[in-house]
Amino acid sequence: MGTEIERKFLLKDDSWRGQVRERTLYRQAYLHFREQEYGVFRVRVAGEKGYLTLKGPLRGCSRSEYEYEIPAAEAGELIDIFCAGPVVEKYRNIVPNGDECWEIDEFLGENSGLILAELELPSEDAVFASPPWLGREVTGQMEYYNSYLARNPYRTWKNRI
Repeated sequence: MGTEIERKFLLKDDSWRGQVRERTLYRQAYLHFREQEYGVFRVRVAGEKGYLTLKGPLRGCSRSEYEYEIPAAEAGELIDIFCAGPVVEKYRNIVPNGDECWEIDEFLGENSGLILAELELPSEDAVFASPPWLGREVTGQMEYYNSYLARNPYRTWKNRI
């Protein structure tokens, strides 16, 4: 079984911008079921690639994950035909920090204004260097997960960051 171990953080400032090594536009949507209980089924277009992903329910900062590459055109069609609700669009920026590469997502559209940093880890107790731009941890807070943002866009939050 594939497992994703990921920590999520808000950012303190924009000092990371000068360190971006790669930037890719992502467009993704979800086939929803009871996420807390079962997880999510995601279709994503990331630059010139497409993906189908199944993610299990979150347990701490870990969950099962199965991801399969498909043609980007087919992923786009699946999003347009089968996925309910709004599409989540964002730029994913890859920012190196020591031995790690952080993924910093700048959300667009109805989620504009939200920026999150994510780090995938080999284990839940893995130690990592905190870059100076790293803010408050939001791992496990469902409102910061893309599948939640698809149904409850950041612009509709009453108590935004």
